[in-house]
Amino acid sequence: MSDLVAKFKGLSVADSTAQLSREQSALVAQWESILKTGQLQANLNNLNLQLRDNSFIAATSQPTVHDVELFEATLPVIKELVSSSKDIKGTLGSYRHIIRWVDYLQALLQLSKDQTLEFDRNIELPREVIEKPKKKDDAKKDDGKKDDKKDDKKKANDGDKKQRGKPDEETLKKLREEAKAKKAAKKAAQAQQQKETKAPEKVLPSVIDFRVGFIQKAIKHPDADSLYVSTIDVGDEEGPRTVCSGLVKHFPLEAMQERYVVAVCNLKPVNMRGVKSTAMVLCGSNAEDKVEFVEPPKGSKAGDKVFFEGFGAEDPLKQLNPKKKLWEQLQPHFSTNENLEVIFKDEEDKEHPVRKLTNAKGEEFKVATIVNANVR
Repeated sequence: MSDLVAKFKGLSVADSTAQLSREQSALVAQWESILKTGQLQANLNNLNLQLRDNSFIAATSQPTVHDVELFEATLPVIKELVSSSKDIKGTLGSYRHIIRWVDYLQALLQLSKDQTLEFDRNIELPREVIEKPKKKDDAKKDDGKKDDKKDDKKKANDGDKKQRGKPDEETLKKLREEAKAKKAAKKAAQAQQQKETKAPEKVLPSVIDFRVGFIQKAIKHPDADSLYVSTIDVGDEEGPRTVCSGLVKHFPLEAMQERYVVAVCNLKPVNMRGVKSTAMVLCGSNAEDKVEFVEPPKGSKAGDKVFFEGFGAEDPLKQLNPKKKLWEQLQPHFSTNENLEVIFKDEEDKEHPVRKLTNAKGEEFKVATIVNANVR
């Protein structure tokens, strides 16, 4: 226990009996993981956003010991940023919510002057810009379209007035040419569409971003009994990801802690009962609903690239486009062989109809017991 934590626990504001909700515990777990992996500086903007909407880190009405633990690591970082900044207004404005939180806690803990963050409290900060849905802009665009339609209608009416009599031969010729050109353009567009439909480009498994992940901590989802919320390190510079997995009925919570897995890292993030999930844990299953993790080989590290044989030199897509259904086209080809190795089957590929999931060392990735598993 640090001196600051001990000092905080002695204050009257500290309530040792206070219990956090499951959602509050999930928030605390994420920041504990960020501290543990040394990714605080990379997540300062996220911390500022968290404190913009909440007075304290766990969305409580009073500070908790978790605030003090995070404050102890944040104070020297924010002091260095402020002291070294050439644009003091910009720095204070960018991290105004962190600075408000730091200022409150350093006063509460009665830190000495040489320990505290010193800044001009009378300085006029730039206005904070909070992005909102552009409803007004959309309305203006719609109004613009309505005005355009009115103008078009007016022009048409004016044209009708001018041509109330029988059109002359020159006008008729011009109308016929316009109709012919429109027909030709429509025919060309249909031909192009048919060409694209008939010749779809073959999707290769290299588009998927498989990586070794390390589950640092997992908890039950606060609002979904079937889901775990895991903090998984997949080698990103900005720190671990939050991942929701429907594995509650297949694995006890203790089996989800501090273990290596294979993660799919370029699916589009989805909100699962209020928690944004940014990856997926790869597992194998059978018809009896038995589920097993795809296990990385010994010596694997978080962030190691994983790929099917022959595709290791290619870069995966940054994010799979859900509209193109790339994952849905490839996933049915993922399975396991009699040696329990994860494979990709492609009967159209006469030279390599089966490719194993592997890494840069050529090692295999397996499940524990399921042959011919559905891997997803």
